[in-house]
Amino acid sequence: MATENLIVLAAGGTGGHVFPAEALANELGNRGYSLALITDSRGDVYGGKLAELETFRVRAGGIAGKGPIAKIKSVAELGIGTWQARGLLKQLKPRAVVGFGGYASIPTMMAATMSGLKTVLHEQNAVLGRANRLLAGRINAIALSFPESRGVPANDAAKVTHTGMPVRNRILEVRDTPYPSFTDDRPLSILVLGGSQGARVLSDIAPEAIAGLPDIIRERVHVTQQCRPEDLERVKALYAGLGISAELASFFDNVPECLANAHVVISRSGASTVAEVLAVGRPAILVPYRHAIDDHQSLNAHAVDEVGAGWLIPEPDFTADSLSQRLASMFGMPTILEKAAEASRRAGRPDAAERLATLVESIIENSNGKPKRDAA
Repeated sequence: MATENLIVLAAGGTGGHVFPAEALANELGNRGYSLALITDSRGDVYGGKLAELETFRVRAGGIAGKGPIAKIKSVAELGIGTWQARGLLKQLKPRAVVGFGGYASIPTMMAATMSGLKTVLHEQNAVLGRANRLLAGRINAIALSFPESRGVPANDAAKVTHTGMPVRNRILEVRDTPYPSFTDDRPLSILVLGGSQGARVLSDIAPEAIAGLPDIIRERVHVTQQCRPEDLERVKALYAGLGISAELASFFDNVPECLANAHVVISRSGASTVAEVLAVGRPAILVPYRHAIDDHQSLNAHAVDEVGAGWLIPEPDFTADSLSQRLASMFGMPTILEKAAEASRRAGRPDAAERLATLVESIIENSNGKPKRDAA
């Protein structure tokens, strides 16, 4: 599949890595580039634009949180994957390689730097991930989702461009949906998004907190909540027993519409969730997953809190009483939520995919491999 206008994407793992890759693939495709994906050999079959790309799989292995023997095996896997990726890149001859962090991207990005190819890293979180920190000194440009990200090596600061976090087209399609009004005949919509890790605390706390709301508020509440499959029936029974209107599922295929209809979102603070909430412009109560590597979810939530787009509640402080009091205050004085929704929309970056694509093009066009300062 060698082509003169090819860009290779290196991504895999969670939606936080895959969604921005998909958004960039759409934008680069619209600009006339051919694309290929190199991912972890254990990666899932991807949907959307990524499903249309020729996909190659190489060996990789995570290191964080593993014992000495497992780490040795993972390093060996990364070495094999780098050798495999180097062979692929030699055949493909791409104009640039773009990595999205996570261990699945390491072999391809290492191989790209060893081969002298133009390279760009995208960091989704408010702290540079371990994979990206490992690669930062070798690559040509670093794209950040937040205006500032902790962990960028001082020597690599000149490589940094703030592009924002690319989100799916379906999210952008609902960005112009007005924030829901608080008319007396309209339900007060609460969206609870659990994410893939540690979501049980949301399922445990949210029903009790909503049950504790004043009658005049609770009777108007409608909850849309994502739960772990093993929690689904239990939480359904809780809401039904409390007489609270609720729609629950372990997976929603209409998340953009759910976000557009929400007065407030209660969620973990993974990168893709935060970016989508801001892109639609909805206020959020964020409960960071406290075991996240490098505590990146707390830093993501701090970034939202600091611009007035939401509220960070550390998990130890996330109790039914504290959540109930906060919701009662918000719904009792809707201007609090309306101002936070305005701040959320201002903080969103609907043009992030365009900015990232422009940065990639700048790296390709610049002979010394450095981004042009007006690239994004």
